[in-house]
Amino acid sequence: MFTQVLQRLCRSIDFVVMLAGYFASFLMPFLAAIVAYEVFSRYFLNHPTIWAFDLSLFLFGYIAALGGAYAQQKKAHINVDILYLKVSPHTRRVFNLFSYSLAIFFLVLVVKLGFEKYEEAIEFDYRTQSEWAPPMFHFWIMMCVASVLFIAQFGRDMVAEIYHLVTGNPLIAPENDDNDEY
Repeated sequence: MFTQVLQRLCRSIDFVVMLAGYFASFLMPFLAAIVAYEVFSRYFLNHPTIWAFDLSLFLFGYIAALGGAYAQQKKAHINVDILYLKVSPHTRRVFNLFSYSLAIFFLVLVVKLGFEKYEEAIEFDYRTQSEWAPPMFHFWIMMCVASVLFIAQFGRDMVAEIYHLVTGNPLIAPENDDNDEY
C-alpha cells in the first residue's frame, strides 16, 4: 500500500514535469520565428523592432528554466563523473541524495528570492531598460514556478533513491536501463 502511494506520487510528479517540459518545447518555434522576423526586419526592411530582443530573451528564459526539471527527469544534465562512475551503485545513490539535497536547498532560496523580486517588481513597476520596456513581474513568477518544478523532481528522485536504498528494489521499474540503473 505504501509503495503504491509513493509510486502514484512519483508518477504524478513525472507527469506534471513532463507537461512543463513539453510546454517549454512548444515555445521554441515562437522564439525562432521572433528571431527570424527580427533579422528580416532589421537587415532586409532596414526597420528593426523595439520588442523582438526583449521577447526573445523572455522566451529563452522560459524555455531554459521550465525545461530544467524535465532535463533532470530525463537525466540529461551534464555530470562530473570522475569519482561517480568508480563507486558502487549504492554509493552513487548516496551521492545523488547529497547532491539533490544541495540542489533543493538552493532552489528553495531561488523561490524565496524570486517571490520577493516579484512583489518588488509589482510594487515598483519594474521594466526592462529598453525602448519597449515590458514589465518584469512575469519573469519572477516563472522563476518560482520553474524552481518549484525542479524541487518536485529532485524530491521525487530522492524518494526513489531512498526507497531503493532501503528495499534494494527500484520504486518504479525503469523504462530505460541507461537512465535509472547503474
